Parts: sequence; C-alpha cells; structure tokens
Amino acid sequence: MAIEIKAPAFPESVADGEVAAWHKQEGESVSRDELIVEIETDKVVMEVVAPEDGVITRIHASEGETILSEQLLATLEQGAVASTASAPVDKAVAAEQPVDADDAAALLGPAARQLVEEHKLDIGKITGTGKNGRITKEDVVSFMKNAEAAQEASAPVAAQAEPEQIGPSGERIEKRVPMTRMRAKIAERLLDATQQTAMLTTFNEVNMAPMMALRSKYKEQFEKTHNGTRLGFMGMFVKAACEALKRFPEVNASIDGNDVVYHGYQDIGVAVSTPNGLVVPVLRDADFMSIADVEAAIKDLGLRARDNKLTIEDMTGGTFTVTNGGVFGSLMSTPILNPPQTGILGMHKIQERPMAVNGEVVILPMMYLALSYDHRLIDGKTAVQFLVAIKDLIEDPARILLQL
Repeated sequence: MAIEIKAPAFPESVADGEVAAWHKQEGESVSRDELIVEIETDKVVMEVVAPEDGVITRIHASEGETILSEQLLATLEQGAVASTASAPVDKAVAAEQPVDADDAAALLGPAARQLVEEHKLDIGKITGTGKNGRITKEDVVSFMKNAEAAQEASAPVAAQAEPEQIGPSGERIEKRVPMTRMRAKIAERLLDATQQTAMLTTFNEVNMAPMMALRSKYKEQFEKTHNGTRLGFMGMFVKAACEALKRFPEVNASIDGNDVVYHGYQDIGVAVSTPNGLVVPVLRDADFMSIADVEAAIKDLGLRARDNKLTIEDMTGGTFTVTNGGVFGSLMSTPILNPPQTGILGMHKIQERPMAVNGEVVILPMMYLALSYDHRLIDGKTAVQFLVAIKDLIEDPARILLQL
C-alpha cells in the first residue's frame, strides 16, 4: 500500500518552507516515527517522520527546494523491505566523493550545522553520505566519535609533540557560506522593524538588592516545593510586565493598518538565543501563570529551542516581549521591536555601582532597563510611566503579589 508523505500544514504566518535535509533516500527502509526529512521555515526547523514501516519508493522534493503547506514530499510503500545490496553501494559511492572544504558549509543540514558550530569542527574533514554529498547529523556524530577514538589512541604521542603551525604567518582566511532561511528572515524582520515603526527607547535603572535577597532566602525551598524548578529573575520580570501591561494597555496593543488592536490578555514573548539565531517563543496567558509556572515554561522553551523542537505554534503571536542580554554580559542596549508588537523590555547585566541613598554613597547591585516602543501609538509619558511601574514592582516584589 502506497502512502503519501506530505509537508506539515503551515499556519498563515508561514508562507512556505525549504527542504533542508533528507535523512532517507529512495529505496531505503524506514521504521514508524523515524526521521525522514527536515523542513526549514523562517521560524523553526520541522521534522517529518515516517507514518508506518516501509520503503521510500520515490522522493518528490529535492534538498533546497521550496515547498508549500501539505505539499507531497515522498511516497512510502507500507510493509515493503529494501534491497540489502543497494544501500551500502550508495554510501560507498558517496564516501568516495568527499566534499570540498570551501563548499561543505553549503551542504550542512540544520541539525548538522548546529553540531558543527557547537563543537567548532573542521567541516572539510567531514565526509557527507547524504544525497549529493550532503552532510547529515549522523555524519557529524560519526566524525566526532572517530575523532575522539583517534585522540585517545594518540594521546601519549601528542603530549610530546609541539603544536603544529597551521598555515603561513599572516594568512588572511575567508569563508563564504549561504545565510540560513531562518537567519535571512530574522534579518528581514529586524530591518522592517527599524524602517516601518517610529521606534524609540527609554531607559531606567533598578535596584536588584530586594529581589536578590528574596531569591537567596527562598531559592532552596522554592526548588524543593516546585519539583526542581529554580527561582530566577525572569519569572519576576515577566509577572511585573504583566501587571504593568494591565495598567498601560497601549503597551500591550498592536497596530493593524489604521486600527489599534487592544489585547485583553498578556501573551509574553521571551527571547531565546540558539545556534541558528534569536527566536521568541510565547508564554500564553502569562498573567494567569504563577512565577513557578513561568520559570518552568521558560526552561522548557529554552531546551526545545536549543534542540530545534519548537513548533510554529510556540512562536506565533505574543503581545509583548522580554529579552535578557544580561546573561551575555550586556550592560545596556536598545532592543528592537518584534512587530506587530509595540513594546519590548530589555534586561541587562547586574553590576554593583555607587549610588546616593539618603545623602550617603552606598554600593548597590543595579540593572539598567530599556523599553523600546512604537511612538506612533505610545507617547513618551506612557513609556516612562510603564518602565517606572516595572522598576517599582521589582524593587518591592511584594507589590507583584498584592498588585499594588
């Protein structure tokens, strides 16, 4: 029985996708739920798995081809068994045609590229066994295992050898790789945000001492009570943002043509950095979530973002965004809006600074806060008052619970 394997149904916000990497070729056997092909959209990398056991009889969309929602990708013959002689021959032929180092980066699938960048591997030394020399995730994993085994075997010799000088002194090396679909879309959206909105940023600073004292006092009890969920600062900032958004609905609104859409809920986007670029998964109805729920959800989204497991639904929507450049050491920045949202809160590094308190100089852990907003909808007065509300809630965390 022939089964059609189709691309996933894309939501309206995703026009099309691109076949990133085939993990199975024509004539190969597959097991149910085994990964067959990766589809890269401008938001996420989607995995298509086999619906049943069988053999891939035909591939209808080649790697790099642009596809539409629910387009036919391959045909699977259910229950069939692949020829035992064909698969090894194909791999042997591929192994005899190593990929040139200058072109290897263009042949990396998304999963393989993530591993290469994470472990800083030499792409030119990896042999691709995929179609047309494509380097798959399995090729990278196999290369890493072989390299590790060789390193262990030659460890005593390597210890006595002097470091090898790679390339002549002063050599100017360049490498050109194609921009991924996701990175290209990120670049396009960021450029659109700066060109199509009247974006402005206002700053303030917050004393983190009360929040740090609260966290230090309750972090162990919090973790035990909430099944290992750690008490962080992001949960407090998300809850503070929800409370401030209720007071200033303009910051939670969006512009649709000549209309202003006021959202009666708070769906908070949390910026997460991944090897493929910045993504913004959304916490739905964050105002109804507890701090523990927020922390657990952020951890889950972060892990799934790292492993390319986020769905398009995870990335769609959002009425306001919180981003934390402080985890990378950023002291101050001007975050860029995530249209059609009209506000984004930027958190930064906590740094001890001398502050004047009641006529005395006191060393306090301070954080700069930044609010970028669309001036077409939000006036400067509203933006400043919103940021001051965030500051007041963080400096006196009891206000968050009491909604003061």
